[in-house]
Amino acid sequence: MWARLAAVCSRLRFVFSRQRFDEETRRELETHLELLVDRYVRSGKTPQAAYTAARRQLGSTVLVREEIYQMNSIGRLEQLTADLRFASRMLRRDVGFALAAVGTLALGIGATTTIFSVVNGVMIRPLPYPQPDALVAIWHTAQFQGVTSSNIPLSSTMYLSYREHNQTFQEFGVWHTGAANVTGIGEPEEVRTLVVTYGTLPAVGVVPVLGRWFSSTDDTAGTTETVILTHGYWRRRFGGDRAAVGRTITIDSRPREVIGVMPQGFRFLNADPEVILPQRFEGNQLQPNDVHAYVGIARLKPGVSLRQANADVRRMLPIWITQYGTNGPVLQAARFEPSLRPLKEDVVGDVGSVLSVLMGTIGIVLLIACANVANLLLVRAEGRQQELTVRAALGAGWGRIAHQLLVESVTLGMLGGAFGLAVAYGGLKILVAMAPANLPRLADISIDPVVLAFTLTVSLLSGLLFGLTPVLKYVGPTMSGALGGALHGGSRTLSQGQERHRSQNALVVAQVALAVVLLVAAGLMIRTFDALRRVRPGFARPETVQMVRLSIPDAQVAEPERVVRMQQDIAERIAAIPGVTSVAFATAMPIETEFENNMVMTVENKTYNQGIPPLRRSKSVSPGLFRTLGTPMLAGRDFTWTDIYDSRQVAVVSENMAREMWGAPSDALGKRIRVGRVGAWNEIIGVVGDVYD
Repeated sequence: MWARLAAVCSRLRFVFSRQRFDEETRRELETHLELLVDRYVRSGKTPQAAYTAARRQLGSTVLVREEIYQMNSIGRLEQLTADLRFASRMLRRDVGFALAAVGTLALGIGATTTIFSVVNGVMIRPLPYPQPDALVAIWHTAQFQGVTSSNIPLSSTMYLSYREHNQTFQEFGVWHTGAANVTGIGEPEEVRTLVVTYGTLPAVGVVPVLGRWFSSTDDTAGTTETVILTHGYWRRRFGGDRAAVGRTITIDSRPREVIGVMPQGFRFLNADPEVILPQRFEGNQLQPNDVHAYVGIARLKPGVSLRQANADVRRMLPIWITQYGTNGPVLQAARFEPSLRPLKEDVVGDVGSVLSVLMGTIGIVLLIACANVANLLLVRAEGRQQELTVRAALGAGWGRIAHQLLVESVTLGMLGGAFGLAVAYGGLKILVAMAPANLPRLADISIDPVVLAFTLTVSLLSGLLFGLTPVLKYVGPTMSGALGGALHGGSRTLSQGQERHRSQNALVVAQVALAVVLLVAAGLMIRTFDALRRVRPGFARPETVQMVRLSIPDAQVAEPERVVRMQQDIAERIAAIPGVTSVAFATAMPIETEFENNMVMTVENKTYNQGIPPLRRSKSVSPGLFRTLGTPMLAGRDFTWTDIYDSRQVAVVSENMAREMWGAPSDALGKRIRVGRVGAWNEIIGVVGDVYD
């Protein structure tokens, strides 16, 4: 084995040091010849006779050197290196062609690599958690009064019921994101938070580098409040001090003990939190009609399929309604169904289909680039007909000539891939910088070994693809007569000229056809974009409205009246800034459904099928919101701060609801509605234009 390996290494050294080896062989043969001459002289021959005898005994030095070459070379590898050297000489001889071909390929391969880097980071690369295929996201669907709702998260009572009764989850938890104010360590600041139940972090399987996970005690009211820091926040605020675990920091005016630090680079799905807090469900949250605001995540037990997990959740839904369902008729009528899906699919969402279309589009661009280079090669091969004919006449086989031409084209492809990688590196930086913030797994997009392997493969296949065109046209036994004509004055007939340009015309047609596909797709996208621009969303142009998130800690400002006065003071101070026309607060902005509530809305003196009112989307807003957004007031008036201070039970409804329930916006004024089937009535004081959410 070792002898064979040594022989292979020796042959490889020969391939890459051929000239030195030839020189050593020549000197060795000369030395051997001198020794033979000296031996014959000592035997009594004259120097001339001795030299003649020595040459006769040694034989032809050319043949000897050829035999040594055959013994030490690796035939195909030696042939490949020779073809590569020849290809490099030919490209250096025709620099203009080389620059045009390599530049075209660099743009095509670079664009393809850039988009594939995004596809790889978002869709292909597995989630950075142990055994990610066992992770599922838990959602629900519901059909209520003919309306189907999807992607319904869990409520607090759902979480408690599932945690107690599930049979398929190895770990299970819920989570949501938010913001909080941190004080007591340097300057006060607002930080991004991840709020989780104690089973959430064990579900993803990322272990803290310091300290521990949350336990069931941390979720329990009345115990010491705790917090886990992310690695970046720990380094930034504590300087990486290991003694930070056990210290107390103040978050939203509540002291919390630091119990752990997550590893460097930790991200929770698409969230990038700075601190992680335990979710505590207080008694007032455990209501049957509480808000569905918690995203569920679970790690399935070994051997459990997604279908079995869905069946398990379907089994638990009646248990949940029975256990917490004082509002049972509404929950029964909602016809809840589980909608569990792989966590990676949930993280990627609808972006996957968009990226697939984009990848196909860029693939067409690469095909156009290959067709362009193939046309250049055809023109170049036409000018080399006499060279190819002479080589064939001197004994070179068609296979040998085809091999050499393909090596040239693959060399072009590899050069295009190398420069395309540089294009992709710059393009990816620009793309990531310009990408929307909600693009999933943005931090995972990079040029990694998978992307490098993809670029290498695309470069190789591209070289073979556009290199086959001149090979099939100009190399082969059937072309002997056509090539032979080049040796007899290069005369051309009309049919030969037509044949010569047929392939070029076909490539031009292919390029135009592919370009038309791209133009049609671009036209459809522009038409869709224009249609979206013409939609009246019900609020002012986004560029005229600025949004900022603001949280007022309950522990710091507990009284509702103080909260309202603080909001009014903030609004008045900001409105006093030159250029600001109005300021308002809302629990959710247009097209933002995270903090909106779909609640049963009862209209006074109305009867409903099965006695259940329909679901309506609602939000809490401050005075001035409709003016700030540019939403027209069609009837009645806006809220006032006095309405809030006096706790007046008033409401503003949309034009759509007013026309549906009372026929006209003005007819809705003075009518009363309430959330749920019990509770205080709210008088309608205004009707505003519809806002598309």
